[in-house]
Amino acid sequence: MMFMFLNLSMSNTEAEHRKEEEAPAGEDEDTGAQVALIVKFEEVTVSTGEENEHAILDLKSKLYRFNKDGNQWKEQGAGTVKFLKHKETGKVCLLTRQSKTLKICANHLILPSMSVQEHFGNEKSCVWHARDFADGELKDELFCIRCILLSTETTMWDWAAKLWTSSGRRR
Repeated sequence: MMFMFLNLSMSNTEAEHRKEEEAPAGEDEDTGAQVALIVKFEEVTVSTGEENEHAILDLKSKLYRFNKDGNQWKEQGAGTVKFLKHKETGKVCLLTRQSKTLKICANHLILPSMSVQEHFGNEKSCVWHARDFADGELKDELFCIRCILLSTETTMWDWAAKLWTSSGRRR
């Protein structure tokens, strides 16, 4: 019977080469790698449509629309609700955007005919009717908004009063 023995030991040069590969590259050592830019990005000016408006109020909130077909409230998104007063005309509009996508959830003018009401005894929620343009066409909608970061001392009525007085209207 014949036995074959394998030589599992490495030569000195192979062992040294392996140590060099495993050792981290020094700061002064030139690895020869070259990095080149593949894509150049240019600065782009983005228009939000809010440039000629001043924010009267800016709150974190959840916005709901009443779905007449399902007879229930549908959440439109959580984000910021802004009351924007136009610098030239003085008109005030409500604009709500979702936090992450910045999609417009509500966009309508605040008119003297509107009334804001507390929603079923909840001090942090208000309900109102408006002709909204968020989807690109005017629609009559019933909205409810719940402000997330209102303190316990600040009620929705304080919020609504600030809106109506700043726009020259009463609630």
